[in-house]
Amino acid sequence: MNRFSFLILFFISLFSSTSFSQFRKYSNEFLNIGAGARGLAMGGAQVASVSDGTSGYWNPAGLTEVKDKTEVMFMHADYFAGIAKYDYATVAIPVEDNKRTLGFSLLRFAVDDIPNTLYLVEPDGSINYNNIQTFSSADYAFLFSYAQHYKESDGKNISIGANAKVIYRKVGSFATAWGFGLDAGITMHGNRWRAGLVAKDVTTTFNAWSFKFTDMEKEALYLTQNEIPIKSTELTAPRLVLGGAYNFYISPSIHLLTEVNLDFTFDGKRNTILSTNAVSVDPHIGIEGAIQDVFFVRAGISNFQKTISDKDTLNQSKTWIYQPSLGAGFKIKNVSIDYAFTNLANQSNPLFTHVFSLKLRLSKRKEY
Repeated sequence: MNRFSFLILFFISLFSSTSFSQFRKYSNEFLNIGAGARGLAMGGAQVASVSDGTSGYWNPAGLTEVKDKTEVMFMHADYFAGIAKYDYATVAIPVEDNKRTLGFSLLRFAVDDIPNTLYLVEPDGSINYNNIQTFSSADYAFLFSYAQHYKESDGKNISIGANAKVIYRKVGSFATAWGFGLDAGITMHGNRWRAGLVAKDVTTTFNAWSFKFTDMEKEALYLTQNEIPIKSTELTAPRLVLGGAYNFYISPSIHLLTEVNLDFTFDGKRNTILSTNAVSVDPHIGIEGAIQDVFFVRAGISNFQKTISDKDTLNQSKTWIYQPSLGAGFKIKNVSIDYAFTNLANQSNPLFTHVFSLKLRLSKRKEY
């Protein structure tokens, strides 16, 4: 058995040992939005082809493609007409003669200025709008990544990587949560083709919630017949993402990269193309055209769902919907600027978002 086969079996066995328990669906969903305008423009089809600092998010094994120079990236996006803000930053540092890479990433998804109407109604029943206060709901994730490169005797290039992630969630002064999880990934590539496999939340990611209310807040919740929450733990089930990519050389200066990812979840039926009690499969399809490795155009589709047709007044006819995305980018020496046009729903949702990311390759690292 060669080294690659052993690594594949190791990741699958590690994943399968944690995938048969009952978990809460759609936990920590802010971690499934994406990272970097390139990945978002390609519909999240990144597991095989990602080769920059965003690998810490998509597949940590891809970090080994960051060579010679430290790479930093920043991304910002506004969702739902500016109501929600999503920020992402990462740094990738190559070490050990480009055979190993370290990565550090920060994600923040937040909704600010949420009205707190607990004291809107006075004891006498009158409404006092001056009593309305605001608070923020923010989710943070810190990813610490490590990747190592191997080269097989038959010429295949193989990399493995892992993430340790710390999650912090805060809802005003009412609730906070801390969580921890692990991801593991592997990539392999030849001259034109690439393959990737990543197990997310491989050991199960948990969030331990704690709540804090004043006596006045508890009284207001009781009088309005709202439940007063207590400490709880939220579990995120493991998922497996398999990807393959191929680079077509149209001409010496024009390349066309295509990638397909399959997202496997094991927490019961979901509204996906393939849905069973044991496993659900959600595909992601992306394409990228490159001109002289300077100018890029991208497109992707993902989030396939079956829903009631808007034109059906009897709610009997169902149709497939999907989430489209487009994008572009350019690279000049050590600076790359990428753009994506997408949303968090489907093609019928008018709330599309402009996403920008900036990538910088810093001066060469020092040799010791």
